[in-house]
Amino acid sequence: MKKQSITKGFAVLSAAGLITKILSVLYIPFLLAIIGDEGNGIYAAAYQVYVFIYVIANSGIPVAIAKSVSELTAVGNYKDALRIFKISRFFLIIIGTVLTVLMFVTAKPLAVMINSEKSFLAIAALSPTLFFTALASAYKGYFQGMSNMTPTAVSQVVEQIFNMIFTVLFAALLINKSLEAACAGGTVGTTVGALASVIVLIFIYNRRREEINNLKEHRKTAKRYSYKQLATRIFYYSLPITVCVAAQYAGNLIDVANIRGRLLAGGYTLEMASVMHSYLSKYQQIMNAPISIVSALAAAVLPSISGAAAEQDIKQVKDKSNHAFRLCMLIVIPSAVGLSILSEPIYAVLKYGAGSHLMRYGSIVLVLMSIVQIQSSILQGAGKLYKATINVILGIIAKIIFNYILIANPNINIMGAVIGSIVGYGLTIILNVMTVRKELKIKINILKQAVKPAVSSVVMGIFVWIVYKGLYFVLGFIKSAYLVNALSTVVSVLFGMAIYFYIMILVRGITKNDFDVLPEKIRRMIPKFVLNKAV
Repeated sequence: MKKQSITKGFAVLSAAGLITKILSVLYIPFLLAIIGDEGNGIYAAAYQVYVFIYVIANSGIPVAIAKSVSELTAVGNYKDALRIFKISRFFLIIIGTVLTVLMFVTAKPLAVMINSEKSFLAIAALSPTLFFTALASAYKGYFQGMSNMTPTAVSQVVEQIFNMIFTVLFAALLINKSLEAACAGGTVGTTVGALASVIVLIFIYNRRREEINNLKEHRKTAKRYSYKQLATRIFYYSLPITVCVAAQYAGNLIDVANIRGRLLAGGYTLEMASVMHSYLSKYQQIMNAPISIVSALAAAVLPSISGAAAEQDIKQVKDKSNHAFRLCMLIVIPSAVGLSILSEPIYAVLKYGAGSHLMRYGSIVLVLMSIVQIQSSILQGAGKLYKATINVILGIIAKIIFNYILIANPNINIMGAVIGSIVGYGLTIILNVMTVRKELKIKINILKQAVKPAVSSVVMGIFVWIVYKGLYFVLGFIKSAYLVNALSTVVSVLFGMAIYFYIMILVRGITKNDFDVLPEKIRRMIPKFVLNKAV
């Protein structure tokens, strides 16, 4: 099976991730029109419960598959790479089945636990999704370990298309029954999308079965492992990763109960607490678009780092780590600046209603969250799984403490959740930097990687604000305020992208080598005078 470089794998996954997140952002206005902000708060609370249980099944073992497959193929042991996938797939089927039943049976107490009893039906309706996602994650882990991100990318896009269609459809069909029923109906799309995803992955795997089986011709000198040793390896790798990710999402789940409970303590009604939680959910939905690109980068980095670590090539680990952070900063810093400056216009275009202030002041979370993701992938790939887990957990504890203190203050309210995230991710970043230097004996200068993107983003932000305000004034003759805002926003975003891209070339933030990895068709679309300025 042909392997992809970090850059190509990142490009494939990030393109798919961006498409899926854009689709997810676009259908939210239709869902909001059906269930409103209160319904969206109910839906978001149920979804946090699902995501927490989902990561228990789908965080550790798939990463363990990717890491193990990458390490085994790096030393020519293709036979055991395939065997470890099949063992893991069996484990995930069992885990997915058990968690599906448990989530369905405990839907009512889970809803009570998070101070959102109206989310009961939605939690129950989401439970079958766990089985399909668990099975799909086995295939994703295998393809990731083989550094082939295309099957995962294709399945993500298909999943989101089905999710978008059936979420809106069933919410609309059930709204006449009750708001709770409509929220439960909105979760049907998640289940149907997960089913479509697993069908696509199995189809691709079966199409490539002969190619995969041919990989059994491995090096005769490669050390072989028993089934017990391979199963132990899966457990050893997956447990700390599962604890790490589960702790992170447990923090989010605690946030749901904490946020609602502290809002009630601050004097807000239960309905208003749901509305304010909806504000936070909408902010997170928009932030997820650029985060999906970073997640793709993290997924592409992990097998690459694992392979280099398996061969004990410290220089490769350092070079790949620095390259990952450079790509990360290249994307998230301008995204954060753009989202902050255009927060209100973007909300207006998407018809998201109130809550844009969260994105205006909270876009910095995007940068911090992205850094933590890359750091965690580097530490996991290098085998420092428990260290990465402890650092994340300490950050979550700090976040929960600040949320508890700040959200009950009526002058801060839901903004306290954003401040808590800044503190939590900031602490994790500091701890991860110390761990990388101490355990891996390498120095990664994140600030150095961020300087050029930051300078270019500030200049871009100034131009974006001027262009938006200018266009909004010039287009004032158009009677539709929505159309004026939409045109001004789209044009200013496109202009901002071009300005950022050009300034990055001028300051040598983007080099000729970066253009060389692009497909020929894309390179031909770039003006020659731009290419000539790159060195």
